[in-house]
Amino acid sequence: MEEFGPDGEIGGVYEQEWDILYDDNGQRIERVTYAPADTLKNLQLTEQDLYAFRNTNPLVLTSDELSEYEVKYLGHVKVDEITAYVFSVRPKEIGKGRQYFQEVIWVDDRDLQIVKSEGKPVPEPKTKGKENLFPRFTTYREQIDGKYWFPTFTTAEDTLYFSTGSIHMKEIIHYSEYKQFKSKTRIISATPTDQPNAKPIQENPPKDKH
Repeated sequence: MEEFGPDGEIGGVYEQEWDILYDDNGQRIERVTYAPADTLKNLQLTEQDLYAFRNTNPLVLTSDELSEYEVKYLGHVKVDEITAYVFSVRPKEIGKGRQYFQEVIWVDDRDLQIVKSEGKPVPEPKTKGKENLFPRFTTYREQIDGKYWFPTFTTAEDTLYFSTGSIHMKEIIHYSEYKQFKSKTRIISATPTDQPNAKPIQENPPKDKH
């Protein structure tokens, strides 16, 4: 993230790199691998900004959350080398303390997966002495494994109009080195369902110890 001065010069920079992993229970694990000193002077990153980096900008939308949004079909267009359906996505209502996104998304008409999105996080919290404004962003996706489309690049350049003055800023997020993690499951004992009182059958019966 860069902020610019009145003459277009870079006034400060925020930069970090993360490794994002998941444990066997599906819990997200984040490890900061690179974090030089933050030199931003006028912009201050908040928890809402970091949430947007992780969830809103790459458009992480689960099936459980889909019911919270209104999806409207806008048309069928060509995007680079593919054709895609276009939809607007916006929250049906704003829940207290929640962050949503308001975007236009492009869905590949062959794989039926999101290939591009444009929008911004909503709402923009404003309390006495504090304002949290978000830039409009565009996120692009690419086929990673020949089947699924994942976000690879987010860019935003906007002017944020705070009550104390405007700030011109730029934001770039790269998503890379996707890897598929698999786990192996082995049944070590089982009880036949039609014989509930039967002794469990073990895959490798224990040996007697001498």
